[in-house]
Amino acid sequence: MSKVRNIIRLYTEGVSKQSIGDRTDLPRNSVKKYIRLFLASDKSPEELELMSDTELEQFFMDMVPRHYVENDPRYIAAVAFFPGMEKALKHRENTKGKLWQQYIALNPDGYRVSQFKGYYIKWLKVRNPVMHMEHKAGEKMYVDYAGQKLHIINPESGEMIPVEVFVAILGASQLTYVEASYSQKKEDFIGSCENALHYFGGVPNAIVTDNLKSAVIKGNRYEPTLNEAFRDFVSHYTMSALPAAPYKPKYKALVEGAVKIIYRTIYGTVKERVYSSLELINKAIGTALEEHNNRLLQNRPFSRRQLFEETERQTLHALAAHRYELKHRIIVTVMKNNYVNLTEDKHFYSVPYHFIGKKVTLLYSQSIVEVYHRYERIAIHNRSRQPYIYTTVNEHLASKHRYMSDWNPNKFIERAEEVGPETKQYIIELLNTRQHPEQTYRSCQGVLSFAARVGKERLNNACRRALQYGDYGYQTIKAILERGLDGNTDVAEPGSDQPLPPHDNIRGKNYYR
Repeated sequence: MSKVRNIIRLYTEGVSKQSIGDRTDLPRNSVKKYIRLFLASDKSPEELELMSDTELEQFFMDMVPRHYVENDPRYIAAVAFFPGMEKALKHRENTKGKLWQQYIALNPDGYRVSQFKGYYIKWLKVRNPVMHMEHKAGEKMYVDYAGQKLHIINPESGEMIPVEVFVAILGASQLTYVEASYSQKKEDFIGSCENALHYFGGVPNAIVTDNLKSAVIKGNRYEPTLNEAFRDFVSHYTMSALPAAPYKPKYKALVEGAVKIIYRTIYGTVKERVYSSLELINKAIGTALEEHNNRLLQNRPFSRRQLFEETERQTLHALAAHRYELKHRIIVTVMKNNYVNLTEDKHFYSVPYHFIGKKVTLLYSQSIVEVYHRYERIAIHNRSRQPYIYTTVNEHLASKHRYMSDWNPNKFIERAEEVGPETKQYIIELLNTRQHPEQTYRSCQGVLSFAARVGKERLNNACRRALQYGDYGYQTIKAILERGLDGNTDVAEPGSDQPLPPHDNIRGKNYYR
C-alpha cells in the first residue's frame, strides 16, 4: 500500500505515468489501474492518506467487482452489453431506462433496472475515469449553443428560418438561461452572454466557453487567443474567460448536460407552436424556462431557482453600470481640414488641428465615436449616421487658432483666382455656405481639381453657370461639366420675365379666366 500511496501522491503532483512506474518499480498497467481507481473514488489524496493500509486495501478492493460477480453469467452479459450502451447514450433520444429494456429483452433473467444502472456506472468510472468537479457558488458561468436549431417562419414568404439556441448555466445552482438568436456571430454571441448576466442579476468570476470563433480566434490547450471583442466584453464585466480545451467537451460537461435537458423540456413545449419572429419564440422560451428553473430537482426538495436564491445570488458581483457596446476599430488619416471620415456612415468628425496628416484610430460603437492617437484619446463624439454631414467641436478647428495648413480659405481663393474670376467668386460663395469653412474644404478641392481635367476655361464657364443658379457644391460643377452645359452660358437672369414658347400642352393664362 505504500507504493499505492506514492502513485497517488506523484500523480497529483503532475508526474507522468511512465515516470511513476520507474520511481515505484511497478508495471505501467498497474500504475494506470490505481490511478483509474483513485479518480473513480471521488476521494481526495488527504482522505486516502488518513486511511490505514488495511482500510486502503479494502477500499480499493470494494471498488472492483467481487470474483463471484465476475463469474456470474448475468454480469458477463451486462458487461458485454455496456460498450454498445455507451455509444447509444450519445444519441439524445436514448436513456438508461430505455436501453435496459433492450438488455432485458435479450436477457430475460438479467439484472433489474436499478442493479443494471449501478453496475453500468461502476463499469463506466473504471473505463472512463474523470475528476469530479465541485462547483463553487458565483465561480463560473458555462455557455454553449445547442446542436439542434429551432425555426421561425417568415410571414410574407412562408420561408422557415433556422435560429440558434444559446444556453448558459451557473455552476453551483444550475440556474439556466436560454434564448434564440439568428447566428453565432460575435454580435449575437456577446449579446446573448450579456442577456444571461442580466437574467442572473449578477456577474460570476469567470465564463467558460466553447472554442467558437466569436470567443476564441485560435484554440490552444494552454493559452487560447481570445477574440478582441469578446476580450473587451469580459473586461467590461470584470470576468475571466476560460475557453474549454479543444475537443474536450467534458471540461464543460455541465452545460452539455443542460443542453440535453432543454431538449426534453423547453424544446418539447416550444415546438408545439409556429412563430413569426425572434421576439415571439424567445417569449415562448422564457415561459418554458421559468417552469424548468422552478421545477424540483430529481431526488431533491428544492428547485434550481430556490438553490440559486439561497446559495448563489449573493456571491455574484454587481452588473456594470452600463451595458456593453460592441466596438469596431479602424485606422484613418486626419484630413487637411482636420476631420476624419467614418467610412461606414460617410460621416465626418473633427479632431484637434495639430493632428492634421497623422494616423489615428477610430473606436466606434452604436452610440459613440472615439479618436485615439498613440493610445491617447484626442476626441469623442456622439455617433451620427447622416451621410456627408460634419460633426464639429469648435475648439478643434484650425481657423480658430490662426493655424495655417495646406488647406485654408486664402489658399483656395488664390488657386481659384488663377482659373478665372467666376471660379474665384464661386469658391468664395462655397466657403460661406457652411458655419465652419473647414467643412467645405473637400468640396473646394474637388471643384478646383476639374481645372487639370477639363481645363481652366470650361471650369470657369461651369462656375459662371452655377453662380447664376445660386447652387454651390462639387456635385453641381460635376453635373454641369458631364452634361456639357458649361458651353451654353445663355442662362436667364434671376427675376427676368421671358415668355414661354407656344406648345399644345401649355394652356396659357387665358385658360384660367
